Amino acid sequence: MKYIQLTKEQLEELHEEFATFLASQQIDVKEWNDIKANKPEVADEEINIFSDLVWEDVLSKAEYIEHFSKSSINLFYCTEGVIQRIMIKSNDETVDLSTQEGIQTLLNNPKSNQFEFFKGAKKYAKERNLEIFDLILKGASINKEGALYQNFKKFVD
Repeated sequence: MKYIQLTKEQLEELHEEFATFLASQQIDVKEWNDIKANKPEVADEEINIFSDLVWEDVLSKAEYIEHFSKSSINLFYCTEGVIQRIMIKSNDETVDLSTQEGIQTLLNNPKSNQFEFFKGAKKYAKERNLEIFDLILKGASINKEGALYQNFKKFVD
């Protein structure tokens, strides 16, 4: 397995897609119920294959990744060959960048001495989607719009 198995809740959310996936392998509902009951390892393998397909699709579409902590924000822009990073560090212990209030303080006063901006870029050390997945496992999340990245890009260019 390349990624991790989808949770039961995630599979339930994707039940129609999973049914289509099983149908593409000529597995109908009756046969699937039989596999689950009598061959749980085969059922698990089918779920693993489906999970990898879902993760691959989601990660391939991901462009912006965000990771928030109390003292910093890491904003990533994932292109095909390079991952670009903007890191914003708070020098003020009273500002918690993992909260909406802390982010609002940053948005209201980005040029204050409370904050430092850093930028960097690197080629992927391994496959693009695996690097993005590693960031997600470390607590980052995908952001479709990339508004924060775009907003703060002007401070590091």
